[in-house]
Amino acid sequence: MSVASTINLLDLDRPGLEQFFLDRGDKAFRAAQVMKWIYGQGVVDFAAMTNLSKTLREMLQDSTRIGLPEVVADQLSDDGSRKWLLRLDDGNCIETVFIPEAERGTLCVSSQVGCMLNCSFCSTATQGFNRNLTTGEIIAQAWVAAQALGSRVDSNRVISNVVMMGMGEPLLNYDNVVRAMQVMQDDFGFGLSKRRITLSTAGIVPAIRQLREDCDVSLAVSLHAPNDALRDELVPLNRKYPLSELLAVCKDYAGQGRRRVTFEYVMLAGVNDSDAQARELIRCLKGVPAKVNLIPFNPFPNTCYERSPQSRIDRFFELLNRAGIMTITRKTRGQDIDAACGQLAGRFRDRTRRRSRLMDKIEGIQA
Repeated sequence: MSVASTINLLDLDRPGLEQFFLDRGDKAFRAAQVMKWIYGQGVVDFAAMTNLSKTLREMLQDSTRIGLPEVVADQLSDDGSRKWLLRLDDGNCIETVFIPEAERGTLCVSSQVGCMLNCSFCSTATQGFNRNLTTGEIIAQAWVAAQALGSRVDSNRVISNVVMMGMGEPLLNYDNVVRAMQVMQDDFGFGLSKRRITLSTAGIVPAIRQLREDCDVSLAVSLHAPNDALRDELVPLNRKYPLSELLAVCKDYAGQGRRRVTFEYVMLAGVNDSDAQARELIRCLKGVPAKVNLIPFNPFPNTCYERSPQSRIDRFFELLNRAGIMTITRKTRGQDIDAACGQLAGRFRDRTRRRSRLMDKIEGIQA
């Protein structure tokens, strides 16, 4: 049976897997059994799932698969970061990055093959877009990384946090990304707290509003500018969802608990790093429970931008902190293997008329 005609069990969350077994005249609890094998034990050979009957194992072998990508490259940075280039069934390649720290181990997961958006400071954006990843292709990145690191994905092990900050705009692949994050949170999946999963978005306002209802994870927003004029240039999506709308939905997302939304701000020399712009950002974030991540720009070939000098980053940091905004300067990790923020590229063929596809996708979300 061809790959295309079999069901990839990684595409199913627990309710979907329960329905799969019920449709075949079996019991719903089989879903938990299978998930424990796949995510808890790292077992993908049906024959090794010994608490399933022989008949059930044969059915799974004949009609389903556990679809995993091929590891094309596995690179280790001098700072301990690790990047995998993964080839999908259709030949496209994506990248996934693990970042070890003293208190946590963070896995940066991709959601699309390329990106529909055209953020001018991002290497992924220059590559164009091919397609959305399936739920299984998103989950498989965590599975592959966990096996490579000799670990599971949970709060007490090597991979303790997952960030949807790899290639692509997660909220333009909403259903698959949400389903994948639900598997990450499931006790029989990776068992992560919603606080240990972060979704990073350029600001798809209707989808942010819906996300809180469907899968209330931590939210990060790629801000990068304190006013609409500059953000229109850096993040063209801003022309559709200007700062006033974006910040209002972020305030709502924070909710009564007043948990902070993280705002990512890449530091571009002479573009968005002046004292005046820091003060403008302070005014912009007034009333929003916010944490700001200052990200030193990571260069890539043919970019027109340069990283802000460290003295300018430090001054920007000082002004925001003095105003009472929790601010950190992100340490650049994995730059020697092009694994730093904004550097992921993968290997794929751009299939888009970027502008028309983006607008079609956004209109679909609004509907």
